[in-house]
Amino acid sequence: DEERQEVTHTFYTLRQQAEKDNSDPYTALSDFIAPADSGVKDYLGMFACSSGFGLEDVIEECRGNHDDYGIIMAEALADRLAEAIAEVLHQRVRKEDWGYASDESLSLNDLLKVKYDGIRPAPGYPSQPDHTEKLAMWDIMEVEAKTNVQLTESLAMLPAASVSGLYFGGKNSQYFSVGKICKDQLQDYAQRKKMDLKECEKWLSHSLNYEP
Repeated sequence: DEERQEVTHTFYTLRQQAEKDNSDPYTALSDFIAPADSGVKDYLGMFACSSGFGLEDVIEECRGNHDDYGIIMAEALADRLAEAIAEVLHQRVRKEDWGYASDESLSLNDLLKVKYDGIRPAPGYPSQPDHTEKLAMWDIMEVEAKTNVQLTESLAMLPAASVSGLYFGGKNSQYFSVGKICKDQLQDYAQRKKMDLKECEKWLSHSLNYEP
């Protein structure tokens, strides 16, 4: 809450570690949130949405009619609708809920080129490849209870045509790829998350620059 006296959840981030040929900084998502001692009251938002409810019924009907093309189109349309919902929600946050871009007036082309301030990265994607960060989101937002969007054992979302992520509103926030990380960072990350190192290596296996 606005008193900021009690920590209920912590989000953990990974920092770029592969050597660069230029002077670009080695970025982590935490760079886009003001430090606690800065005196700035900053915020981290989050969302989850879905357009996949009822999709299985449509697919079953198509399957009964031997309509493979219909199945492909239904799944593709559901995926696109979920992304569109996520885009509309993000725009509403920028213009109304947080209101830091209340005068934003962008064309569809500019929206697709992400010419607005703020990002909505998702756990499991390049800026934060760790899917387990979804667990805190689901707990804070009570996602399953309020929307019935569930997480599988592998932390994929059900229905599959669902989108979730975090909101960063800072002007300097940008999308990036963490890339490969070294064992020293993974050990530190596992310690901070209080997660077993082997478990952490399993979830981040595609991001390691070494063989576990």
